[in-house]
Amino acid sequence: MSDTQVTWLTQEAYDRLKAELDELIAYRPVMAAEINARREEGDLRENGGYHAAREEQGKQEARIRQLHELLQAAKVGEAPTTKGVAAPGTVLTIRYEGDDETETFLLATREEGAHGEMEVYSPSSPLGKALNGAKDGETVEYELPNGKLQKVTLITALPYAG
Repeated sequence: MSDTQVTWLTQEAYDRLKAELDELIAYRPVMAAEINARREEGDLRENGGYHAAREEQGKQEARIRQLHELLQAAKVGEAPTTKGVAAPGTVLTIRYEGDDETETFLLATREEGAHGEMEVYSPSSPLGKALNGAKDGETVEYELPNGKLQKVTLITALPYAG
């Protein structure tokens, strides 16, 4: 997340992500000790355990940076309670033009919906941007990666119930 943007999170999601961050930070000395122990095993060019530990440390540090940036820019609050208007934190049911099937998803960050079964679409995605602020029954359009325009109708927008 190099371009800092505000991310909507419920208090529960914020607390869960903060706990993950705290746990990763607390684990840093254990990881450093593991790397030092592996380093003592001998020739680093042939030491698979050392390289695996270094790779794991890199992944953990990247996750720490990601969580830190996300939480720093997070807007914490309750899920919207208003029905009928698409906004971050609402469950949207849509229908694409020319399709009889509907699709339902949560309009939120992936971190917000990380523990649910429901599909999550970002408010900053082309579809999310087009739908944000739309009212039930309204048709909007957005640009597809191939440059064509796609029309989509918002059937319902309901507050996310977790």
